[in-house]
This record gives sequence, C-alpha cells and structure tokens, in this order.
Amino acid sequence: MTTQRCYYEVLGVVRTASADELKKSYKKLALKFHPDRNPDNEDAINSFKEAAEAFEVLSDADKRARYDRLGHAGVRGAAGGGGFQDVNDIFGAFGDLFEGFGFQFGGGSGGGGARGGRRSGATRGESLQTKIRIDLTEAYSGCKRELRISRHEACDICQGSGCKSGTSPMKCSTCGGQGQVIQSQGFFKFQTTCPACRGRGTVVKNSCPSCNGQGRLLKEVTREISIPAGIDAGMQMCLRGEGEAGLNGGPRGDLFVDVDVKKHPLFQREGQDIMYRLPITFGQAALGAEIEIPTLRGPESLKIKPGTQPGEVNRLRGLGMPDPRGGNGRTGDLLVEIQVEVPRRLSTEQEELLRKLSELDHKDVMPQSKSFFEKVKQFFSGQEATEE
Repeated sequence: MTTQRCYYEVLGVVRTASADELKKSYKKLALKFHPDRNPDNEDAINSFKEAAEAFEVLSDADKRARYDRLGHAGVRGAAGGGGFQDVNDIFGAFGDLFEGFGFQFGGGSGGGGARGGRRSGATRGESLQTKIRIDLTEAYSGCKRELRISRHEACDICQGSGCKSGTSPMKCSTCGGQGQVIQSQGFFKFQTTCPACRGRGTVVKNSCPSCNGQGRLLKEVTREISIPAGIDAGMQMCLRGEGEAGLNGGPRGDLFVDVDVKKHPLFQREGQDIMYRLPITFGQAALGAEIEIPTLRGPESLKIKPGTQPGEVNRLRGLGMPDPRGGNGRTGDLLVEIQVEVPRRLSTEQEELLRKLSELDHKDVMPQSKSFFEKVKQFFSGQEATEE
C-alpha cells in the first residue's frame, strides 16, 4: 500500500485556505502537469492525478470536514486508492475551470492519450449514496452487512454501446468526436460540452431496443460490505467501482455508505471512549466494594475504593472503541461514573442505624415521624404548639 501525501501539501496551501486559494493553486498545478505539456511523462501524469484528487476532496465542504477530522480514511473508506481512474475523468470533472485558456483542457491538437478517451465517448458513471444503521456492539467489533441497491448496469444486448445489433456509434459531426466545442467571443475562446452528443463524442443512429439507446438498464443488486471495528455515527464508507455503470465502456462510479449508530441503553460514546454510569449504595461508596460491571467485550470486575464520592470517574483503559482506521491507532477507554443512590424507603433497622451514624457525625437530621394517634392526642391536649 502506498502512502498518500497530505492533500494540503499536494496543493501547497495551508489548512485554512479559502475556496479561491484552493482553486488558484489547483489551476496552477493542473496547467503545469497537463499531459499536453508533458507528453509521455508518467511522473507528470501522476502529479496531475494527485492534484485533481486533492482538489476534488478539499473543494467539497463535507468531504473537507471529514478529511480534516479523519484524514484519508474519512473520504476514501476501506477501499482506498485515488479518486480518478485516468485523466479523462479529470477532464470531465474540472474541464470547466479552464475555459478561456490558450489550449483545450483535455482536447488540444495532436494525439495525446487524453483525447483518445474523448473520441471514444467513454464516460465515468455517477456515484451513488446509501445509508446503513448498526448498533453499538456491532460498531465495537465490526460486522458484515448486506446492501440492496438499485443502479444502472450495462445492457447485456448492446454491451453498453446503446446501438442496435450489427451497428456501432458514429462520430459526432458537431464536435468531431471531441465531446467539446470551442466558442469564440471577441478575443476570448470558451470550451463547452457539445450539445449534440452531450460530451460523449459519439451519437447513436440505430438504438438498441432493449435499453432504447441508453446503453444501461436499471437493476437491483446485492452487495456484502465489511464494516470496520470502531466506526462512528456520521462516518462514510466508500466502495470503489460500485456505483452507476459508465457510458460507452467508461468506468463505474463509487458507492458512498453513510453509517448511523443506534443509541445504547447502557453506554454513551464520547469519541473513542465509552461512558457508563454505575449506581452504587451509600455503604458501597463509604466502605468500598468489588462490583461486576458490563462492558462491550463482556463482564469485568471493578474495585470501588472506600470513600468514593458521587460523580467520580474510574477509567478502565483499552475497554473503549478501537480506531476504525486500524493499524496502531489508539483504543479508547471505558469511563465509569459513580452515582450514589439514596433509598426512597428504609426499614426500621436501616433508619435506626443511619440515625446513630448521624449522631456520631454530629449532623442534624429530621426528627422521627410520629404516629397518627400520637399527633391526635397532642392536638387535644394542647401540646402541639409548644412542641415546636
């Protein structure tokens, strides 16, 4: 597995960079490493892809927030890898940023590989998004879940071409197969998507009867996914190549899975730590005790030291949530907050013992309650007022 550079480092900006600063830096790098300016230079193409991937994440507010919080794992999920399969994907995603420059972004003269993709009409499929809900124990240990999604699959009859059997797509006469057209306004030139072929570079004259020339059909598919241990609510997993089928043989989009974690009746998650509130009696708090408590991995013994105060927290290290990124990441702790329960009803013996303890502590307590008949007797004898 290769180590990915920090996206801010790739673009040469600080973490607080504005949207305009990100765009300006990306344009500079994209023009520097553009395949037309660096023919047959594999290092330049890799830098070109790296800059596009960094900009694709940091220019999106939601993705940038996840990246700032979780790093590459937060925006790439378990699948890893770059966001663009080839330079044609980049041209399709960001070509509009470069309108008005001296050369066509992704479509100049000559025989560069980028333009071959335009003539073939291959288009990357759209990404999909879905949601799953798991409980805290599943988030703690990790689990597998089956997803049922509706997505477009390549038509089996025309193999995704959209053409009737025995025919093939024809090069678009409007754009010459480039998928883009150049419009001039005075001294300026603007590159826009071809209105005739919608950027494919080809047109279908004889449509496939199965898909009506679309090249794709909507189908329901089932996929099993592995949810990493330690995942938290609000995180997103990315399954590369599980989105919509591309057009004309283009690569698939991705499937983004938003994770929701149900609340637990006993435990409350705080980052990678788990909070548990343990109710104990006054005697256990004063004298100490050894109590069996629940944890996400099974029962554990907890020693309560004598003189424990309400609200004190005992930290059991390593019993919290694991790091969803794996590796040598930190495992959280179990934080046990002590809650001393005061009984609402006391037996006669319990009351006597507590009153003796109060006398030893020289603390005032409410007097013992009198019986109903004692109160009636005092009322008629006139003693009620003097007893106060």
